[in-house]
Amino acid sequence: MAWSNQSVVTEFILQGLSSSWELQIFYFLFFSMVYVATVLGNLLIVFTIVSEPRLHSPMYFLLGNLSFIDMSLASFATPKMIADFLSEYKAISFEGCITQIFFLHLLGGVEIVLLVSMSFDRYVAICKPLRYLTVMSWRKCVGLVALSWIVGIFHAMSQLAFTVNLPFCGSNVVDSFFCDLPLVIKLACVDTYILGVFMISTSGMMNLVCFILLVISYTVILVTVRQRSSGGSSKALSTCSAHFTVVTLFFGPCIFIYVWPFTNFPIDKVLSVFYTIFTPLLNPVIYTLRNKDVKDSMRKLSNRTFKSSKTDH
Repeated sequence: MAWSNQSVVTEFILQGLSSSWELQIFYFLFFSMVYVATVLGNLLIVFTIVSEPRLHSPMYFLLGNLSFIDMSLASFATPKMIADFLSEYKAISFEGCITQIFFLHLLGGVEIVLLVSMSFDRYVAICKPLRYLTVMSWRKCVGLVALSWIVGIFHAMSQLAFTVNLPFCGSNVVDSFFCDLPLVIKLACVDTYILGVFMISTSGMMNLVCFILLVISYTVILVTVRQRSSGGSSKALSTCSAHFTVVTLFFGPCIFIYVWPFTNFPIDKVLSVFYTIFTPLLNPVIYTLRNKDVKDSMRKLSNRTFKSSKTDH
């Protein structure tokens, strides 16, 4: 395929979520609050885990990294979307569009591996408790986080290997609020069927296979927990149910969008908003409300901060 980077199109026009000015003002206010809450919520989790010694364990180390990824995932396109609500001309440069695609697949790939790592951590903790400290060592945890970034980088680069050199010489209107790969490659001046199949075999199938594996692993954990009746098992069940909720909220929209890249559905925009904006916000809410250790640590942290501020005055 002799594609060259001689693209006539130098920028793309993002259609956004609505053409109504009144709705755009409402969206501006609403998503501004959601974005600020997302960043602050995930920052609070990261700060709490770093500053509270009782949370220095493999599970919370992985949770802190997940919060960092969620904060980044919410930031790769949301600030641009919020600014566009106040702009009539919603344009993004070709380079900016490619950058958005790169970070979406980078952060998405990292989050997938982190969620799998968290399910493995819970499996060992519940099904192999006597071997937990041996299996989930700090070296293993750091290795899992490093692996997640390696997978994310390779996944993002594989998605852009051909896309960046596609010739764009016709329509430059992207029917979304950010540059999503299935929508962008349809604007190319060549047949992108093979590229679409490649995207299915990587993004779509990776999401689907990992989700199935996660369902199986949490089913095994659930069966193990059901056989126990102690308070520790109840705590484990609460933690795993929170994890599985996050997994479902993240993988569901991704699977729907990327398994059928050749067909656009009206709900695609809603699902894109959900997994890029709402899921990163729901993660800290779910983990905070369902985890007693995190809530207690946050309470202690706030009390120490309040006492310190009173002492200073």
